[in-house]
Amino acid sequence: MAAADASAINVEGALLGMGNPLLDILATVGTEVIEKYGLKPGDVVMAEAGDKYQPIFPEIAKAEGSKQIAGGATLNVVRVCQWMLQKEKATSFVGCVGKDEFGDKLKAACDEAGVTSKLLVDEATPTGTCACSITGKERTLVTNLGAANNYKLDHFKGAEQQAILEKAKVVYSAGFHMTVCPDGMELAAKHCTATGKSYCLNLSAPFLMEAPPFKAILEKLLPNVDYLFGNETEAACFAKVWGWEETAIPDIAKKLAALPKEGKARTVVITQGASPTVVCINGEVTEHPILKLSAEQLVDTNGAGDAYVGGFLSGLVQDKPVAYCCQAGAYSASVIVQQSGCTFPAKPNFTGAA
Repeated sequence: MAAADASAINVEGALLGMGNPLLDILATVGTEVIEKYGLKPGDVVMAEAGDKYQPIFPEIAKAEGSKQIAGGATLNVVRVCQWMLQKEKATSFVGCVGKDEFGDKLKAACDEAGVTSKLLVDEATPTGTCACSITGKERTLVTNLGAANNYKLDHFKGAEQQAILEKAKVVYSAGFHMTVCPDGMELAAKHCTATGKSYCLNLSAPFLMEAPPFKAILEKLLPNVDYLFGNETEAACFAKVWGWEETAIPDIAKKLAALPKEGKARTVVITQGASPTVVCINGEVTEHPILKLSAEQLVDTNGAGDAYVGGFLSGLVQDKPVAYCCQAGAYSASVIVQQSGCTFPAKPNFTGAA
């Protein structure tokens, strides 16, 4: 199959990602490494200065085979979308890094991928990092936001960043950015509603729904969210926190889609690991298969969810139907789980039904 042809439609600057740029420090370790920090495979936690998680960062960095890869959930999505489109500067990204080697690496990674980056540089705070512990096929993430936590609304309101927003057809943020710059997310979401563009948000992690301050931000954003992404665990957490009786993912997706919405109808996309992805639009639920892989083909699941969204958005910015977007998401996720970390070959080998 040939790579998707993005030349049929102008996709320059079509996707803007707003998020937390992090340098992923990745290593395969035994379960005893994460267990001593009170973690289990698949956990996603935020580290605070001086807390019990801080020693895991140097430990993972020193582990045999440790690698450093450009990361952060939103940047992963943007890089995958850019890779799928294979058109220079189809995507843009805003966030905050430190004035250090790791910040330079993240900027270089964006340049190499063809992503236009407009990064606020914090001279006083180190670039954020994420310790990615791979145990078997699972990944456990401990994030130290560092400079990423210091992104400012004033930077997003700058002339260059606003010009990028004006040009974008689709704006995407992982839910993690709600802990950093919710006002910027709200500005972008309302801009999309007012102009008929698409604002996309990922639920990202249960703690963003369980912690009252972040739950309140999520509630405020939702009326302007056109595409809501999440996995089955996050969808179930949403239903529980909101006091819903529904437990089946299709029923939860229907209820999520039906929440109050400004402008066009909301599309809900819930991934379920090896099971089909559930999509709900206007009360209608459809299921879209993933690409089955053998156990031998799987390397690790780090970045799989981000890769699915990146593939999906590569279709969305080309005005492709949802079925195509889901095929693109399934393809890109299948590629990333066969790599170590959120990395990919030089070119995709994908074509979906029109």
